[in-house]
Amino acid sequence: MALIELRDVTKTYRRDAIEIPVLDRVSLSVPDRDFLGLMGPSGSGKSTLLNLLAGIDRPTRGSIRIGDTEISSLSERPLAAWRARHIGFIFQLYNLIPVLTAFENVELPLLLTNLSKKERRDHVMTALDIVTLRDRADHYPRQLSGGQEQRVAIARAVVTDPTLLLADEPTGDLDAKSAAEVLTLLQRLNAEFKKTIVMVTHDPHAAERAGRILHLEKGSFVEQTGAQQGALAER
Repeated sequence: MALIELRDVTKTYRRDAIEIPVLDRVSLSVPDRDFLGLMGPSGSGKSTLLNLLAGIDRPTRGSIRIGDTEISSLSERPLAAWRARHIGFIFQLYNLIPVLTAFENVELPLLLTNLSKKERRDHVMTALDIVTLRDRADHYPRQLSGGQEQRVAIARAVVTDPTLLLADEPTGDLDAKSAAEVLTLLQRLNAEFKKTIVMVTHDPHAAERAGRILHLEKGSFVEQTGAQQGALAER
């Protein structure tokens, strides 16, 4: 069964009187428990597509359904509530709050719920266990490596047990070893915890960790030839 269904989604931005097309009649079906890698050159619409799936942005035309919810037709307040419950977002630059510990950063999404303090603690420690950082719970971001910061960010993304994980260049700011650890963690979340993941990346080695790869160019999905895939792998 498809968890994500996009139908003829178009996104344009206006700059004064000029319309700037970003996505052009994109249709996409993503099965539940899929791990999808999205690749494409800068400006191809990858991050815009991710923001549409997250309900951070809205399509100009077309429909977006995730699970049983047509999110493209929700008004702002129901959309914000839906996003808090169903979406976990992983950013390239971690977006951790420097004055909060790892525990407090992971706990942030739970402050919007009705969970008790003990329940919140149990959820946070479970999430930190998943990313193998229980022993860093009281550390501040400045006391962590880049790879550890990103794993804290992943713990924050999964602490609410979201329906969908969205990752925007999650290894883009990491060295090769830390990147490999983060990608292995994403694979584990997909295989062991049955999380549906959509990951934007420009790195073919990162994309290879996904179950399947789609390519965006100039706002549309395109087929990649063997020669193009080989050229990407050599970069």
